[in-house]
Amino acid sequence: MHKQPIQVIGGGLAGTEAAWQIAMAGVPVILHEMRPKRFSPAHHTEHLAELVCSNSFGAMASDRATGLLHQELRELNSIVIAKADEHAVPAGGALAVDRGKFSEDLTETVSNHPLIEFRRGEVRAIPEGIVVLATGPLTSPDLAADLHRLTGMEYLSFFDAASPIVVGESINHDIAFMASRYDKGEAAYLNCPMNKEQYLRFWSELRQAEQTEIKDFERETAKFFEACLPIEEQAHRGEDTMRYGPLKPVGLCDGRTGERPYAVVQLRQEDKAGQLWNMVGFQTNLRWGEQKRVFRLIPGLENAEFVRLGVMHRNTFINAPQLIYSSLQFKQCPTLLAAGQLIGTEGYTAAAADGWLAGTNAARIALGKEPLTAPPTTMMGALLEFISSASPKHFQPMPPNFGILPDLGVKIKGKPERYGRYRDRSLADLASWKQQL
Repeated sequence: MHKQPIQVIGGGLAGTEAAWQIAMAGVPVILHEMRPKRFSPAHHTEHLAELVCSNSFGAMASDRATGLLHQELRELNSIVIAKADEHAVPAGGALAVDRGKFSEDLTETVSNHPLIEFRRGEVRAIPEGIVVLATGPLTSPDLAADLHRLTGMEYLSFFDAASPIVVGESINHDIAFMASRYDKGEAAYLNCPMNKEQYLRFWSELRQAEQTEIKDFERETAKFFEACLPIEEQAHRGEDTMRYGPLKPVGLCDGRTGERPYAVVQLRQEDKAGQLWNMVGFQTNLRWGEQKRVFRLIPGLENAEFVRLGVMHRNTFINAPQLIYSSLQFKQCPTLLAAGQLIGTEGYTAAAADGWLAGTNAARIALGKEPLTAPPTTMMGALLEFISSASPKHFQPMPPNFGILPDLGVKIKGKPERYGRYRDRSLADLASWKQQL
């Protein structure tokens, strides 16, 4: 057995998965997490794998990009996806979790593994030996500066935001109705309908609402991640932008009236008891008082009680194509690996996938084995191949998507059949890869 423990820095989804895979390979590991001694601008608890933006891991169906990555990780015995499945809450076609129970269970499970030593406290410099950096998009300044010294490169960045969470009892159920778009799956979303007059008033007030100040030195270079665009930013882009985005009424019908609303605000269940509801697509940088004022203009939320208001934070990531291989090893230092949003993959499931490969490879290095690269025909392999080989000049975070997979070699017109073929090839190649391992 390798005597010197591998060190994993960061107890988010990627770090938690990495530490678990290292330990399951029979190698001791030290997992560092700076909370609660120091909190990032986005975190609220001290638990591992806290979900800071949403409680959804994305679509469940394996003919969807994120759902395919879920399935790949199930086949690879991912601890993160196993716990997500265990603590799932109704969310239509999405894998959403009771985020409190999910992170508490992961914290207890990982802490109790005999080969994992869990240390609370900030790591200010990259340690010697085999290390997995999984510090996420909110890496502490000292450690970020040490990584800059090692690589000679500045971080890239964008601004991200989180949505408010509402107490279920404070929602007016005489107005809000349960339904899923196009009646697909169970009726898992609470829908607050708007007529045109209500929508235009909300749109107008949202555009005029006061935002939290972005520091002057950041304002000139501030960029938003389009998949998490603040709701007020969408309002500023045009009268109908929200109606074609998170407030899209298509596929939703109020069963009490038989009519489709002009616009709809959806809320997704946060916990198994249904006591908390997340405002879907309502990432925001509004001041907290303004959030309460404007969001209570939404029909059904007139008396909304907020247990968490929206926040914005700066996300940083490295220029992965210049710095790391698809095995997630740094080119300058092969015993240093990285995973999660730090490397420019986007989304909870992608972070778990990065953590799986980084942890697996860290353990293989410790055991004198060759590091792995996942088959490029799998969603995991395609995503990590993309972030390690994209154009460094224009590199931006990338979520799982079918556009990065190698061509099928045959022309298939319909998306469902084409995506199904991608899935079938991916899972077949993953099974062959596992047998070779």
